[in-house]
Amino acid sequence: MKSYYIHFIRHGEISPTLSGKYIGTTDIPLSEEGKTKLRRLDYEMKYPYAAAVFTSPLKRCTQTAKIIYPEKEAIIIDGLTECHFGEWENKSADEMLGDPEFQKWLAGDTSVKPPRGESNADFVRRICLTFEQIVNGLIKSGVTDSAIITHGGVMTTLLSVYGLPSAKPFDWACDNGFGYSLRITPMLWQRDKVAEVFRRIPEAKEED
Repeated sequence: MKSYYIHFIRHGEISPTLSGKYIGTTDIPLSEEGKTKLRRLDYEMKYPYAAAVFTSPLKRCTQTAKIIYPEKEAIIIDGLTECHFGEWENKSADEMLGDPEFQKWLAGDTSVKPPRGESNADFVRRICLTFEQIVNGLIKSGVTDSAIITHGGVMTTLLSVYGLPSAKPFDWACDNGFGYSLRITPMLWQRDKVAEVFRRIPEAKEED
């Protein structure tokens, strides 16, 4: 039985002035430096082949997809959007230290959600449903190589839910433009909903 390969890639860098802030559904584009770094990564290293490319609808992801896979028309999936932080959008943790609800949310309380935002439980439910629909669609169509360009929170959460070896979300954290390749075996997927994480990407190019 053939295997299916999905390559998770975190979008490129946004403006450094936003570092440390909760940027979820705010549609911020890549910074010029972020674009340059992605092009350098694409030139100096090797991103895996993808017959299909899926991306979050936000600019920082669609722009990343165009740089890494310029020959592919990316398929935009709303469910791959980062968590909606509501009134906590564009704020840093330091700015919300006095907010008891933020402290509960930060500690992982799934019953708490940002004001006018999305709870941890709703976020996980949404992205898991989206990922399972993508995987099932790939198996049904027979497309064996694909890439998912998305956000750090989406990628690390999905890897912690489905990835083998098992690890916490923060263990899967990586820099912008980097990610992981997964191998999915249909029988194992249908039985246990798990996928083997077998390498970091992009990889170093082989010497001539």
